[in-house]
Amino acid sequence: MPYKEKESFKLYYSIGEVSEILNVNASLLRFWEKEFDVIKPSKNKKGNRIYKDSDLKNLKLIHYLVKERGFTLEGAKKKLKENPKELEEKTDLIDTLNGVKLLLLDLKASL
Repeated sequence: MPYKEKESFKLYYSIGEVSEILNVNASLLRFWEKEFDVIKPSKNKKGNRIYKDSDLKNLKLIHYLVKERGFTLEGAKKKLKENPKELEEKTDLIDTLNGVKLLLLDLKASL
C-alpha cells in the first residue's frame, strides 16, 4: 500500500501526522517543501509546520508521482504543472480503489 488513508476531518495536520499518513520520513516532507512550490505549510508560534488539507492533497500527488510512478523530481514538477486536475482525478480514483481493495481483503480474512 502506498500510504495509509485515515478518515479524518481535521483542518490542520502536524508534520508527524502527514509523514504517518504518507508513510515517509518527516525529512522527506521538508525536502519536498523546498523542491515543490505548491507545498506551503504554515508555521505556528513555536515554528512547527502546520499542513492544511490542500497541502496534504498536493503531497499525496507528489508521493504518487515520485514513489509509485517513479518520476524524477523534475518530471513530477512538470507533470504537476501540465494537468493537475487530471492527475488529481487519477489519484482520487486510485485512493478509492485502494479503499475497496482493503475492504475486500478484510472481508476475505474474516471468512
